[in-house]
Amino acid sequence: MNRFLTRALLPLVAAVLLAGCAKQEAPTLHVYTWADYVKPEVVARFEKEHGCKIVIDTFDSNESMYAKLKAGASGYDIVTPSSYQVAIMADQGMLLDLDHALLPNVKNVDAEYLTLAIDSAMAHSVPYMLTNTGIAYLKSKVTDPKPTWAMLDRTDLKGRMTMLNDMRETIGAALKFLGFSLNTTDDAQLAAARDVVIRWKKNLAKFENEQYKGGIASGEFLLVHGYSGDLLQAQSENEDIAFLAPAEGLSIACDDLVILKDSKRVKLAHEFINFLHEPAVAAENSEFISYLCPNAAAYTLLPTEFMNNPAVRLSPEVRAKCEVIRDLGADNAKYTKVWDEIKAAQ
Repeated sequence: MNRFLTRALLPLVAAVLLAGCAKQEAPTLHVYTWADYVKPEVVARFEKEHGCKIVIDTFDSNESMYAKLKAGASGYDIVTPSSYQVAIMADQGMLLDLDHALLPNVKNVDAEYLTLAIDSAMAHSVPYMLTNTGIAYLKSKVTDPKPTWAMLDRTDLKGRMTMLNDMRETIGAALKFLGFSLNTTDDAQLAAARDVVIRWKKNLAKFENEQYKGGIASGEFLLVHGYSGDLLQAQSENEDIAFLAPAEGLSIACDDLVILKDSKRVKLAHEFINFLHEPAVAAENSEFISYLCPNAAAYTLLPTEFMNNPAVRLSPEVRAKCEVIRDLGADNAKYTKVWDEIKAAQ
């Protein structure tokens, strides 16, 4: 009888043990972000402190990220879109309203930046990293460099240059080159910018969002259009790389931390955002990825050389001609049409 009871109870005991193991399994936070966009040691420290696991997937453009989510991709908790894309996602009900009671470190966010921010109240986004676009080139290979988008007309560099595979950034570069706003909705101005990019395209190796960093560091590319942080990372690998901020102006952007509405780890997601805005963490992360986290309390913790780098902080003259890319609502379709025409052009 006792042996029978023992055998009968074994499955129940096993089920209880398995349930106990399941309860002890570390929670997983899924982050969808740009490549190389958070210091691995920072991730490891958060995992240890919070007894969790972070899984990171990457995207190479706001548009590809948005398309993937709209196509039904699920399971992500935190995403880092650029501010203009955040506005689109918020309008479509894709984002969770943030609980500031769980985010005490947002008090450290640079108030000066918030005067430019699209979501200045941080209702559904917290600024993560500031960046601007610009040009990097190899000093030993490119003669007579000038701080202008006209560098992309250099036929002597044909086949050894790249531009970003991002419609707003690349069309925006042409718009600034022509003296227009990078948020214009004027059809004639957009057509003129389209023609300029098509002309530049003939000199390009390709439109590229990720490999240009390694490409210019290795010497495969001689001149690239890219994000300042990426270009600084490449510069740290190759001292022959120099940075140019086109005098016609360029885009200043901020990638934001947002929580998707269908997140299954809302509290943990808030904790990770709050962690990233601890001053010491923000400074460490900024220096590692070569972008500036708009965390005022972190600025004094960063090296003076970093804070004075023109790729991090633009000159007042160039800064006055810069703009933040904004969501244009229904007029976004105008940029999509122009981008399709650029991609189709030979």
